[in-house]
Amino acid sequence: MNWLLVFLGGGLGSVCRYALSRMLPQVQPGFPWATLFANLAGCLLIGLLAHSLAHDSAWRWLLIAGFCGGFTTFSTLSLECVQLWQAQQFATLALYLAASLILGLTAVAAGLMLGRP
Repeated sequence: MNWLLVFLGGGLGSVCRYALSRMLPQVQPGFPWATLFANLAGCLLIGLLAHSLAHDSAWRWLLIAGFCGGFTTFSTLSLECVQLWQAQQFATLALYLAASLILGLTAVAAGLMLGRP
């Protein structure tokens, strides 16, 4: 059942992300305003939901793993970083942030290079 909830929430989150990118005007060409707004809104939402929903509830699967996951994965990264901070696992937090940023950028660059004709 959890898989179905994540699937449905993820689809809704993805559609909302797309709609947001179509609705926001290009204030400054070249700057990804829609992505920034989606990531920040997703971070706010996942913080609110993580605080208010039971750990293994259907709503948590639908809204946190599904909707927020489809809307932005940055919100999940941010939640996990705050949780590591609150648990005072600072070394793990630093490693996770560094690995996410460096390896994420490296993976994108590698994918771009591998995809070239």
